[in-house]
Amino acid sequence: MTTTRSPIALYYWPTPNGWKISIMLEELGAPYEVNYVDIGKGEQFDPDFLAIAPNNRMPAIIDPDGPGGEPVSVFESGAILMYLGRKFGRFYPLDDERARIETEEWLMWQMGNVGPMLGQNHHFRNYAPEKLPYAITRYENEAHRLYGVLDKRLAGRDFVAGGYSIADMAIIGWIRSPERQGIDIDEFPNAKAWRERLLARPAVERGIALGYEKRSNIADDEQAKSVLFGQRARS
Repeated sequence: MTTTRSPIALYYWPTPNGWKISIMLEELGAPYEVNYVDIGKGEQFDPDFLAIAPNNRMPAIIDPDGPGGEPVSVFESGAILMYLGRKFGRFYPLDDERARIETEEWLMWQMGNVGPMLGQNHHFRNYAPEKLPYAITRYENEAHRLYGVLDKRLAGRDFVAGGYSIADMAIIGWIRSPERQGIDIDEFPNAKAWRERLLARPAVERGIALGYEKRSNIADDEQAKSVLFGQRARS
């Protein structure tokens, strides 16, 4: 197991994607320092941040004790989870290829499905200036389908891929508030039990609580909505 001599710099805002990394760092007990990136104010477009996160999205990290003892920056939450899992040798099976494949499958399921689809669900249900029934129904149905996939996977399992792993950490923030997604969690008893099990973990609780008081109701903030939902390519 690798130990960190200096704190990892975490560039973060309290959202489901940010929580993935704050949860992982809390689970690891690794020293880290938080640099808040207020996405409602457009701080993700700061040139210094773009130097480490070219997609102008948090989270990102800088590990001062990277490969070869040199600093390294990592962007994209899934890549950060995998990097930290390799570095510390925890929550990411490295010696069992089948277990690693399984963990990566469910991590990528979150990255390619749960995040984008539930994100659109949140947008059209809660933030869109015009309520579009087709879009709301479309993404509610997809959210319902994904909850069904998760529920089926968790039948007879405590976690999505073998033991507790980065795959669970990636998913939990998105499943934290099913009512906001038009989902009745009681329809999915296995997912409900898993959700309760994860939210009861002290490190998950600490990771989600990190900076939670900084969250605001974007639905009532026209400036924040303009920043978050009105961006085009920049030269």
